[in-house]
Amino acid sequence: MKKLGFIGAGHMGEALLKGLITSGLYKKNQIIISDIASERLRVIASRYDVNTTSNNKEIIKQSNVIILAVKPDAIEGVLGEIKDLLTPGKILISIAAGITTSLISRKIMKKVKLVRAMPNTPALVLMGATVLYFDRLLNQKERESIKRIFESVGIVDLVEDEKLLDAVTGLSGSGPAFVAMFIDALSDGGVKMGLTKRVALRLAAQTVYGAAGLVLEGGLHPAEFKDSVSSPGGTTIEGIHQLELHGFRGSVISAVESAALRSRELSKGEFR
Repeated sequence: MKKLGFIGAGHMGEALLKGLITSGLYKKNQIIISDIASERLRVIASRYDVNTTSNNKEIIKQSNVIILAVKPDAIEGVLGEIKDLLTPGKILISIAAGITTSLISRKIMKKVKLVRAMPNTPALVLMGATVLYFDRLLNQKERESIKRIFESVGIVDLVEDEKLLDAVTGLSGSGPAFVAMFIDALSDGGVKMGLTKRVALRLAAQTVYGAAGLVLEGGLHPAEFKDSVSSPGGTTIEGIHQLELHGFRGSVISAVESAALRSRELSKGEFR
């Protein structure tokens, strides 16, 4: 029986594994995962009761869909290890930021069906946002099956131009860190005004969660939402004024731009 294989059992690999099992899209005996850390494999096997191995080549032998859930700096070594076992029928999915399909193709030196995926860390709680790029070798049925894998941990969008994944990296890839900083700052504001850190942090996180829900589920444009809670001469508009004075929106836009440009720099790199 062909399996879905993971090379890499880090946080993102585990997030996808959890989503697939929770959704019922794959059975436990249909999944095999590898990692260089034996202790990590013991944890994964204990939590999810899936097949594990320390041999990346076994992943390729047993799987027709392989997810490369490793850091960008580990991609070259992994590809060098597995390239001889890759065949045209295999689907290789990379979640490594900045590693293009052309770089992967040059390293493996053969035609393999390639997918680039840019998931983000909220996938750990099945609330992720993933963007996919498919190369032309995948048929529609294969594309839909890959899309369902990532839908098990959140929402999925597609891009036809691989270069747009740099913008995705800057926005939804790096964005959770920016939002975490905002939550922390929001809660510190509450502490400054007398709340305990526990209460302030809980209120701040729930406020961000609820506001996101109103945009995603309620269909409100963020600007419309902002205006709806900004009473003339009220507290909210006073706070908004202070954010604008300190360049809040410009800083956020620049943060996304800088992260995207850094991703673009990485994508121009060559395997050494």
